Amino acid sequence: MNEKAMMDKKNSGTGRLAGKVAIVTGAAGGIGEATARLFAREGAKVVDADIKEVQGQKVVHDIRQAGGDAFYFAHDVRREDSWQSLMEETVSRYGKLNVLVNNAGIIKIADIEDTTLEDWQAIMDVNATGVFLGTKLAILTMKSNGELCSIINRSSVAGQVGDKTMFAYCASKGAVTLLTKAAALGCAAKDYKIRINSVHPAYVRTDMTKGEAAEVGLSEEEYMEGAKSIHPIGVGEAIDVAYLDLFLASDESRWVTGAEFNIDGGLTAQ
Repeated sequence: MNEKAMMDKKNSGTGRLAGKVAIVTGAAGGIGEATARLFAREGAKVVDADIKEVQGQKVVHDIRQAGGDAFYFAHDVRREDSWQSLMEETVSRYGKLNVLVNNAGIIKIADIEDTTLEDWQAIMDVNATGVFLGTKLAILTMKSNGELCSIINRSSVAGQVGDKTMFAYCASKGAVTLLTKAAALGCAAKDYKIRINSVHPAYVRTDMTKGEAAEVGLSEEEYMEGAKSIHPIGVGEAIDVAYLDLFLASDESRWVTGAEFNIDGGLTAQ
C-alpha cells in the first residue's frame, strides 16, 4: 500500500492512543503531518503546532472531517514564551498533555567552511534549542498528571554519523541524540511517568528533500535517485516514520526510554 492510500484510510484506527493528548510540532507538512493524522486516527486529541498557518489549518480541518479532534496553534519552537503559551492552551482545552513529538526542523546543505555563523545559529535555534525548550516545558506540564507520558525527539541518522555536506545539521541532531538520553535519565531518577526517546530517519521524501535538491541544483527525482543508492531497501515515506512515532507514543512502549530508534532503510547497517 502506498503512502497516499495509507494516509487516506479513515475510521480504521484501533484506538492505540485513545484518551491521550498529543502535541506535534512541524505538523503542517512532511513527517509531522503524517504523525498528526495518524495519532488522530488512533484516538488522540492532537495539537498541530507550526508556523505555517494555512497548511496547519488544512491538516486540522481534514482531521476533524474524518471525525478526529484537533486544533492548530501558531508556534515558534525557538521561543520559550511560545512554548509556554502552547502548553497553557493545550491544558486549557484538553486538561492535560500525554505526548510531545518534537518534530520541527530545518536543514542547510553546506560543509564547515561554507557554514556561516548565521546559518549555524538558525539551525541550532530550531533543531536543538527548540527541542530543549519543548522537552523541558513538556516535562513540567506532564509530570503531575499521573498518566504514562512520552516525549519523542526527532533526530536523524545525521545525529549518529557525520555528513560533510550537512555540518550544522549534524551538530544539531547530535545534540538532540544526547539531550534525549540525559533528559530521560533525569525523569527516571525522579520517578516521573515520562519516557523520552529519539527517532533517527534517513532520507524520507518530504518538502524538505525538495529544498535540499534545489540547494544542490538537482530536481527532486534526481536527488532521490541518488539517495536510493545508499539505502538498501530504498528511501522512506513520511507515514513510515509516523508509525514508529505511534509505537513510542503508545503505552506499548512503556519500558522504553533514553533509546535511539533508527528508521533508515538499512543505511546505517552498512
